[in-house]
Amino acid sequence: MGGPSGWPALISLLLVVAILFFCSAISIDEARTQLLMREKMLQLGGQLVLTEQEELANERLMALKKAEVVQAMKIQNFPPSIHFFQAKNLIEKSEVFSILKKMPKGAALHVHDFGILSMNWLVKNVTYRPHCHFCITPKGALKFKFAYPTPPTPMPAECSEWVLLEKYRKEMQNVTEFDYGLLRNFTLMTENPEVDYANQNIVWSKFQSIFFTISGLVHYAPVFRDYIFQALEEFYQDNVLYLELRAMLLPVYELNGTIHNQEWSVRTYREVAYMFAKKHPGFIGIKLIYSDRRLKNVSFIMKSVQTAMMLRATFPRMVAGFDLVGREDTGHTLYDYRKALMIPILQGIKLPYFFHAGETDWQGTSIDRNLLDALILNSTRIGHGFALTKHPAVWADSWKKNIPMEVCPISNQESSSEPDQERDQMFVVVKKPGKN
Repeated sequence: MGGPSGWPALISLLLVVAILFFCSAISIDEARTQLLMREKMLQLGGQLVLTEQEELANERLMALKKAEVVQAMKIQNFPPSIHFFQAKNLIEKSEVFSILKKMPKGAALHVHDFGILSMNWLVKNVTYRPHCHFCITPKGALKFKFAYPTPPTPMPAECSEWVLLEKYRKEMQNVTEFDYGLLRNFTLMTENPEVDYANQNIVWSKFQSIFFTISGLVHYAPVFRDYIFQALEEFYQDNVLYLELRAMLLPVYELNGTIHNQEWSVRTYREVAYMFAKKHPGFIGIKLIYSDRRLKNVSFIMKSVQTAMMLRATFPRMVAGFDLVGREDTGHTLYDYRKALMIPILQGIKLPYFFHAGETDWQGTSIDRNLLDALILNSTRIGHGFALTKHPAVWADSWKKNIPMEVCPISNQESSSEPDQERDQMFVVVKKPGKN
């Protein structure tokens, strides 16, 4: 190899090395392609076979999506990476979002009775109705009541004197600004969420004050009916054809002071949904998940479980089951309520549960261990389940039992307990392929 006679051997060696390198490169590319294909097959919808038209539609949608990602990388402002309140306007301008709005959604399975339509409707429609009065509590919260001629005079410690809203507006110079102020009282939206909601106590306090404020509007019987219909209309416009609502079924009142019970409310939900379905092709319907607050003591929850059993027996096609709602980390755990929640099974009655559980990243606490008890109590679905990634055994058993997670990223961002400002969001549905 030191002289001319060695050149053929050198050339042969170099050729072998080149061939080996080339073959190695091919095997790396093949392995990479195969791995990417396996990942795609395991993704949601990865095993679907698209028709020719669907392929074209998918190409169009993916092109728009990639363009938005490229633009976001240029300006370093990607809507999913920032607070929803600041991203909302950007999302609504998105071409991808405009297409998604038109696509069928199927069902909305995690919505609450007081948060199912735009608050603009309450301001522009409901607060302009006759006999609507308001007062202000010592803590500055608005309270509404429909009454004729006026509601009973409240105690000073409860509220200020009642004011007829129609008369109040007539005396104002800037009604538009007043209505905008009402809207701010009806929603969490703010331009500076990190400042206005510096911790979870503040955001939950605001959250609860909103429900307190709008309850007097929504629980007026004529509004209650219209509220349900309008909510179904807004969901239908977004191609949502079926809903399951967490509903506390609080008393509904008439102008003359008559108070309706829970059975009346369930019948009203059923009647409005039936009427809506007659006018809207393809609409499937609604079911209610009767709910109570997890702040109450065990004796009250025992009564609530019994009420849920009664309502489900009376309205088997309308009442889906039972849940506990409210702030998870300051409320009672599912384990605290075990005596109440075992009542149905001890009586041989099937009452499906749809528990909120594990909406936290405080690992090893009673909060994230709600997931364990939700699983043990055979919850039909689990609301949020953010902590699922910290519980591999629960994850595995949920998969075996086919218990889906109701994933709510925006709610996780807004109202769950969190030790860090920076957090990952879980976009996972624990659900076996091919199952309902």
